[in-house]
Amino acid sequence: MHAPFRKWSSVALAAAALLAVAPRARAGEARVVDIAAKRFEFSPREIVLRRGEKVTLRLRSGDVTHGFYQKALGIDTTIEPGKTTEVTLAPEKTGRYLTICDHFCGSGHGGMNMTIVVEEPGATEAAR
Repeated sequence: MHAPFRKWSSVALAAAALLAVAPRARAGEARVVDIAAKRFEFSPREIVLRRGEKVTLRLRSGDVTHGFYQKALGIDTTIEPGKTTEVTLAPEKTGRYLTICDHFCGSGHGGMNMTIVVEEPGATEAAR
């Protein structure tokens, strides 16, 4: 064998071995969506979930205590500054859900919201 071929085949074998042991999302594990809260907004402003998909919303605040409330999806939690709050859900009904901060956080509190969109599985890909 030529030295370059031996070198590249060794690299390919090492890469394959690493891929074989790399952590993978297992069936049934929740997809994680990070959401940041700060006066007076959530970021991102909108997220898209699939109906029936198990999702963990990982919520963080960088300033003050905020609420995260959406009645139809069964979400009602507090986001404390410097801590991570997780909410796991598997939405069963499609639609657009306005999610609000329900803990007074200052003068712009009334406009602090975001949208959770729940689509049928494959809807986003079919629209392309």
